[in-house]
Amino acid sequence: MFTYNYLCFFTLVKKEVLRFLKVGIQTVIGPAISSLLFLAVFSLALGRSVGSINGIDLPYFIAPGLIMMTMLQNSFANSASSIGQSKFQGNIVDILMAPLNNLELAFGYIIGSVFRGVVCGIVTSIGVLFFVPLEIYSVTALIFYTLMGCFMMGCLGTIVGVWADKWDQQQGITNFIVLPLTFLSGTFYSISRLPDFWQTISFFNPFFYNIDGFRFAFTGVSDASLIKGSIVLIIINIILITLCYSIFLKGYKIKY
Repeated sequence: MFTYNYLCFFTLVKKEVLRFLKVGIQTVIGPAISSLLFLAVFSLALGRSVGSINGIDLPYFIAPGLIMMTMLQNSFANSASSIGQSKFQGNIVDILMAPLNNLELAFGYIIGSVFRGVVCGIVTSIGVLFFVPLEIYSVTALIFYTLMGCFMMGCLGTIVGVWADKWDQQQGITNFIVLPLTFLSGTFYSISRLPDFWQTISFFNPFFYNIDGFRFAFTGVSDASLIKGSIVLIIINIILITLCYSIFLKGYKIKY
């Protein structure tokens, strides 16, 4: 039976949000500038030779993918670094001793990650609008894929933060799994231009469905079925939140 302590829960969420806002230059402005540099490089380098992808001008095609990529990477980084830092410094006991049940602990970290992802997305979008005047095609798709993507990465970051025993392990997951999957998810290209084998591989990348659906929210064009993508993301998020809850329930690597 669950007992809920809303004050402690909102305090945990507030702590997670203030944590990244206090170093906003590093956690928000930095990623936004990196995305704008990607946009500038690809637009300048390929703008004349490529022109358009699926009938969409190259900057308009790339921009939504960059915004979503920024949200995914930073949602993951927030919970992973927060839990990892608390573990390595030994002060995670302060969180575990609070009157929070295991579901509240999981959601506290995940919602904090969603906030960071959304804030990074908004700041990046504002920067992009100075160069690419994007227009929203579907508000529903925009909200759905934003929340699904940030929630998914917040869950994954929570799991990695608990699992990792040192910073090298966290960075290994970031460098060898998160970054490749985001870059190879159709951010800079349409999978319709890939050979059949690599198109099939792309369909097993959950990041692809986030970026494809988010791009649809601005362009009205998608490479895959939005219904299929939505179902895949919902199932993945259910599995991940269940894993997060189970980790806190069992006290895996955080309760001794």
